[in-house]
Amino acid sequence: MPNHSTVTPGHRSAAKNTSFGKKYAGLIFGFIGIASFSFSLPMTKIALLGFPPVFLGAGRAAVAAGIAAIVLAVTRSALPRGKQWVRLGVVALGVVVGFPFFTSFALEHAPASHGAVVIGLLPAATAVAAVIRGKERPSKTFWFASIMGAIAVVVFSGLSSGVGFTLELGDVFFLAAVVMAAIGYAEGGMLSREIGSWQTISWALIVAMPVMLPMAITSVSGLEWASVPALAWIGFAYIAVISMYLGFFAWYRGLAIGPMASVSQIQLLQPLLTILWAALFFGESVGFAEWVAAAAVIACAAVAVRARVKTASTT
Repeated sequence: MPNHSTVTPGHRSAAKNTSFGKKYAGLIFGFIGIASFSFSLPMTKIALLGFPPVFLGAGRAAVAAGIAAIVLAVTRSALPRGKQWVRLGVVALGVVVGFPFFTSFALEHAPASHGAVVIGLLPAATAVAAVIRGKERPSKTFWFASIMGAIAVVVFSGLSSGVGFTLELGDVFFLAAVVMAAIGYAEGGMLSREIGSWQTISWALIVAMPVMLPMAITSVSGLEWASVPALAWIGFAYIAVISMYLGFFAWYRGLAIGPMASVSQIQLLQPLLTILWAALFFGESVGFAEWVAAAAVIACAAVAVRARVKTASTT
């Protein structure tokens, strides 16, 4: 019988290549974002040498909001519309307020390496948020790889840091940070598809500025600025400019390309990168067991990002 399809083999091949390129573009942007975030916990710990945790939570947002205001003004970006402001409030609550504050408080009670253990649950939490908010439907293979990846990254982080797996007060704060970040990531990824990735984080920072700026100012009212060590300034500059702003350009772009559930699994690599930086810059050793666990994490991440994820529009 004659083939009446209007789609030629060449068109099918082009469509397949476009889909392939789109999927891996999301993963590439996601990796760039996660690579930048992987320095956040060590840099926050360094910043605590000279600044109180409230300032690290509010101050980083205030500085990033100032930069965002300049960028939005120079680019003459259009204002968000209607319910987009409410959704920006959700993004701000998750990644501008919740995650920075909870991690700052957590690091007063636990080392950064301990945080890497708990934050290893963030990929699975983000996938759950993507299912609820983005109406994505990951396959059973995805969920198996995601759960196994979370277990592997917790084991890897625990072995590498030597902190063990006991629950402490700092871990409660870290868990709260995970929940807030997952909500902010999922909503931000959805909104980035409408107004753009850097616009989403920029406007979210502007939304939070009326609260963050006064809080930042009052939190350092008695601080002796001359006594703040240079390392603390470096740590604060990083979490304000990179962790709170520029890193989201790539991260939200990756989530917007999606599927969010798949791209979110790139976060499995974040604790590995965090501990790798600790080994490279602070001379911490990584043993054979840690490398085996790291290989398991990478394998699970590879399976998860390649597993089928259906969206609401998928038939």
